[in-house]
Amino acid sequence: MINFYFEGVSSFLKERIRHKAWLIEVANSYGKQIQNINYIFCNDEYLLSINQEYLKHDDYTDIITFGYESNPIVADIYISKERTDENAKKYEVSSDIELKRVMAHGLLHLIGYKDKSTEEKEEMRKMENQALNLWEKITLRTES
Repeated sequence: MINFYFEGVSSFLKERIRHKAWLIEVANSYGKQIQNINYIFCNDEYLLSINQEYLKHDDYTDIITFGYESNPIVADIYISKERTDENAKKYEVSSDIELKRVMAHGLLHLIGYKDKSTEEKEEMRKMENQALNLWEKITLRTES
């Protein structure tokens, strides 16, 4: 089960069924099953408070992932809509694409990918791009 919640931001996510199918497909492509992931979309201040309280970091971030079980996956993923919108401008992509990239990023962490070293960051970006390519396939399949 994949749930979408909104804290401090308006409900904005379109095509929720397609998003769920896509995330399940991403997990399945790595041999993982999703039992329950809660995606909580929020504002910067909400995510900053979580970052301070639970991770003892005092900076803004676009995503925080709390994984509880690895297979099947059980997790909470917090995403700052403000940060993803800012990053979209910075990287000159649509807000929609950047949001999907970050959603995939959180799931990829749960699958086991890291992004601390340069090599890990490169691999993570490659996996994010593969996930975005899966979105296109899910879109085409559901439109046919």
